[in-house]
Amino acid sequence: MLAGYSSPTAGRLTVAGHDVVRDGLAARRKIGYVPERVPLYAHMRVGEFLRFMARLRGVPRAAVERAVDRTVALLALGPMTNRPIRHLSRGYRQRTALAQALVHDPEILILDEPTNGLDPRQIIETRSLIRSLAGRHTILMTSHILSEIERTADRAGLLLDGKLLGVRDVADGVDLETWFLSVT
Repeated sequence: MLAGYSSPTAGRLTVAGHDVVRDGLAARRKIGYVPERVPLYAHMRVGEFLRFMARLRGVPRAAVERAVDRTVALLALGPMTNRPIRHLSRGYRQRTALAQALVHDPEILILDEPTNGLDPRQIIETRSLIRSLAGRHTILMTSHILSEIERTADRAGLLLDGKLLGVRDVADGVDLETWFLSVT
């Protein structure tokens, strides 16, 4: 609902003060989104794709190169900018997906299963990157792997059939698996 792929069935949902139904475009401009299966344009080169996404996300034309350079540096994509996306490893495709979500410097970053399919080193690097972004962006991360949430997040919420069952501070030492089993 936050990203605009489905509509609320009841109530009102706002992002940074913008109603996601009545003012959906303004709401989505505040969001960077990385779905589990990222729709990357395999024929495009990484830099070309990020410039395209920056323009699509409303980055002013004069600021596009600066936004792309910042994002490429943040995600260590420098050596890949001239490579076609179809030739990237799974890890670099994931970094490219994160880069497209960050290129417009959104207030909110939504990550769906961000470490799925990555090798152990890439998982560790992705967790570290997510934690480093938390000071600048509000991050909403979904995962079925509760240990990933424990290692990455400050707070965890449990959803079941679209209903929020509760929220806990991970720092309190809550075992998410035990909590999940106790409420489902």
